[in-house]
Amino acid sequence: MPPESEGADLHYRALERLYASAPINAKFASTLEITGEGRSRLVFKITEEDYHAAGAAHGTIYFKMLDDAAFYAANTLATDRFLLTTSFNLHFTKPVKVGEVVAEGRWVSGRRRVFVAESRLVDEEGEEIGRGTGTFMRSRIPLSSLPGYSA
Repeated sequence: MPPESEGADLHYRALERLYASAPINAKFASTLEITGEGRSRLVFKITEEDYHAAGAAHGTIYFKMLDDAAFYAANTLATDRFLLTTSFNLHFTKPVKVGEVVAEGRWVSGRRRVFVAESRLVDEEGEEIGRGTGTFMRSRIPLSSLPGYSA
């Protein structure tokens, strides 16, 4: 593997550890995989505990999955700083019940200060259930200062 590929792979695995170490993620059955530069894949298990009063997953669950997938796709391009979500647009296309949902994130543009990434949610039947686009800004927080990122 060329040295730059090794460095990218180390960064991707560190981002996966960062996701797993976040206290909020202990509340959800989810895993993150960085699949390459500008790409992420989040697998999330929906349970009845995620439901709103009408018996389907609450919109906060959609937001969490879409934001995380887009955020991590964008953060693959920022190897020194943690990114912050500055805005996020959501589109719900179908309610989801119990089962596995996949959020796929993809970087769209930006490499310096502001990044744009999009994500989509797909249910077990392969149907899109939601879509989002986020804007992320480079923070002052070094990735290397975060315990989850550092090995």
